[in-house]
Amino acid sequence: MASADQGSSGAPKPVPGSYGLPVIGAVRDRLDFYYFQGQDKYFESRVERYGSTVVRINVPPGPFMAKDPRVVAVLDAKSFPVLFDMDKVEKKNLFTGTYMPSTSLTGGYRVCSYLDPSEPTHGKVKQMLFNLLLSRKDEVIPTFRSNFSALLATVESELAKAGKAEFNKLNDATSFDFIGEAYFGVRPSSTDLGTGGPTKAAKWLIWQLHPLVTLGLPMILEEPLLHTFHLPPFLVKGDYKALYKYYSAAGKQALDMAEGLGLSREEACHNLLFATTFNSYGGLKVLFPGLLANIANGGEKLHQKLVAEIRGAVAEAGGKVTLGAVEKMELTKSVVWESLRLDPPVKFQYGHAKKDLEIASHDGVFQVKKGEMLFGYQPCATKDPRVFGATAREFVPDRFVGEEGSKLLQYVYWSNGRETESPSVGNKQCPGKNFVVLVGRLFVVELFLRYDTFTANVGTELLGTGVVFTGVTKATSGPGSE
Repeated sequence: MASADQGSSGAPKPVPGSYGLPVIGAVRDRLDFYYFQGQDKYFESRVERYGSTVVRINVPPGPFMAKDPRVVAVLDAKSFPVLFDMDKVEKKNLFTGTYMPSTSLTGGYRVCSYLDPSEPTHGKVKQMLFNLLLSRKDEVIPTFRSNFSALLATVESELAKAGKAEFNKLNDATSFDFIGEAYFGVRPSSTDLGTGGPTKAAKWLIWQLHPLVTLGLPMILEEPLLHTFHLPPFLVKGDYKALYKYYSAAGKQALDMAEGLGLSREEACHNLLFATTFNSYGGLKVLFPGLLANIANGGEKLHQKLVAEIRGAVAEAGGKVTLGAVEKMELTKSVVWESLRLDPPVKFQYGHAKKDLEIASHDGVFQVKKGEMLFGYQPCATKDPRVFGATAREFVPDRFVGEEGSKLLQYVYWSNGRETESPSVGNKQCPGKNFVVLVGRLFVVELFLRYDTFTANVGTELLGTGVVFTGVTKATSGPGSE
């Protein structure tokens, strides 16, 4: 298996590909992307057509929502990391790509995700988020366990009643409460928000992401409704106001810290809302169903191995789930990383070239001009067979176990950076990177302290995977069997 960092030989060459005719080319490509080919095939077919993993293409949404749909796509493990290099790319207003949702969806502010690290506010907001995570680190494990053991108890009662239990709906409600309680010590459902928080959050998320999704409606309806014009922000104003009210009260301590960093309370609160609801909650909406689906499909043999590892480590820690115990669970960690590799919560990355660049792929070096938009479709990079071999598209639970396995972690890019690197105020890597990996592991731990095995049906939903539990076998031994 070739290392993705071996040098590419040959003189730099122009990037192959085609944008087609103005407007018509971009609309045609958009229809391919949503309806005729689907995301993966759209990118793979262009790589095939031009014989290159660095290629010129249009990306959605195109006309009339995005001023310019033309990008240079980097679609292998070697070329993709140029998007993390702050010396080479600028990230201003590029979080959602070639279009930017109205700032009236975020209180009139450009929030941290849309800021380049060179902008002073970026460092202040990111520091606020680091401080918040650090101040609440001891609350994460107990809060997670109380929320998700309640979720699994509900799964069991639904299975007893109906023979099945839909995980996604339960996860939406539980993840929203868990994040509020873990970050601020206040469950959203116990405030004026009541149980309406996840619905309000989902609606607000759709208003920002609708140019990039398909609801499965007929093309003739979806194209004008979702992919041509922005949905009017005033329709979610009330939902946003209710969410803001919760964050301004529950997040008082974090907002006090933010003032000390030189941020106004109002700007800090809009950023807190975005980071918590869009980044954290939006991430867990996708991560947990994907992780659960992979483990379900992994079957009973995998479940037995996870049971042995998890219960062994917890028993060694005196029957407690501690950070130290979780750190010892090599297979559990690998399963989470493998899920993040195969199905990252955010699939697209963007950056404007700060200067004329040379970008190396496995097969060549390509010239890109200053100002051009670079785009990465992450699943192409993290399923690169030149790095991950013949099983690149498969879920291999123990892929990252052991010394050889850990060498592959540098090619896991889900957090807008390498898994082997850390977020800082000077880069665009997700500030909650370690939090996400930890709660992913805690999710697996909770499952296998409670169950010896389980079965589920796996399908698709709007933002990713849909999972329905069809059966669970309660733990027969160890800490979960009491």
